[in-house]
Amino acid sequence: MKLLSLAGLGAMLVALLGLWITRSLFSPNLVIIGLQLAAVLLMIWARVTFGRRRFHAAANPTAGGLVTSGPYHFVRHPIYASICLFLWAGVLVNFSLLSISLGALGSAGAVVRILCEEHLLVRQYPEYRAYAIRTRRLLPGLW
Repeated sequence: MKLLSLAGLGAMLVALLGLWITRSLFSPNLVIIGLQLAAVLLMIWARVTFGRRRFHAAANPTAGGLVTSGPYHFVRHPIYASICLFLWAGVLVNFSLLSISLGALGSAGAVVRILCEEHLLVRQYPEYRAYAIRTRRLLPGLW
């Protein structure tokens, strides 16, 4: 599970780097800048809510209890939601087969990480099942 999670992280990093190298990640378009700024603010809010816990490359759950407040009240994985929003905002304005492929790669990496983390979270925090029933993964009301 941890190797799969690391592969998901690698896919997200390759997608971000690929979009940046091909100049498909950013845009002077104010709508895109606004979307990407919203993504960054969501990530900061999630990180602040998560507290002083460390980032684990292999998606190991951290001790200290299940976090369900802040953005975690609305979606279970706000950091991955912010990464996907940031990626796809760039893809939409720099639309090409390569940028779509990189966006799909980054999203697939996020989904892999989400599924791996959830598998581990259920084992560490039995209350995660109830939380998962009432809270969507990435998009409130959808998935």
